[in-house]
Amino acid sequence: MPPERAGGPPIPQVGERAPEFTAKTDTGATVSLKDFRGKKVVLYFYPQDDTSGCTREACDFRDSFAAVHAKGAAVLGVSPDSVDSHAAFKQKFGLPFPLISDEDKAIVTAYGVWKERVRDGRTIMRTERTTFIIDENGIIQRIFPAVTVDGHVNDVLAALSAPAS
Repeated sequence: MPPERAGGPPIPQVGERAPEFTAKTDTGATVSLKDFRGKKVVLYFYPQDDTSGCTREACDFRDSFAAVHAKGAAVLGVSPDSVDSHAAFKQKFGLPFPLISDEDKAIVTAYGVWKERVRDGRTIMRTERTTFIIDENGIIQRIFPAVTVDGHVNDVLAALSAPAS
């Protein structure tokens, strides 16, 4: 049985169906996870647009986008930022993949990445940088929790190349 969070659903685990969602992208269009059935999905969660670590991570995915696409996968970035914030961030850095706005924090909560963190002596809630690889049938194949940006996209590419377990 997957671990539960206080007041929230169980944290999804490898081998389980990925939590479904429907939300707005940086263009204002509505997207659902089920729209990607038949294709692998690299679903990466990040704390905030236009911050140093999040920018490096997004640009790493941008720079490796063709390689990820060649492995039959789509890239989706998710943060609690607004559609307008995502649109500006995407344009500024030429990101070729959708950024999903999760202002109500329903997606980050469903995926167990909305977490308490102590910063400067204060406890805050924040998205933990985490990546999920979801297979063509909507099943979680790999989870990268508490991601360190440097080298992360290479780890994702290696996981996309590995045979399904």
